[in-house]
Amino acid sequence: MENKYKEGDEVYAKDNPHTKLKVRRYVNRIYYCQTMLDLNLKDLVYFENELMLPNESNVQDDNHV
Repeated sequence: MENKYKEGDEVYAKDNPHTKLKVRRYVNRIYYCQTMLDLNLKDLVYFENELMLPNESNVQDDNHV
């Protein structure tokens, strides 16, 4: 089974759709993501069903300047 999101993809967590994430790596069905607000924070971990693409969220891009 192939993973839905690739390293470097921009995604959002379903439980926090206002925070832009970047997929850093995918290991054993777990996605390790960095928050785009502060790249120095620890990785956040998610299963595939907990993430969504930007076009799947009805969210304005608040992080874009």
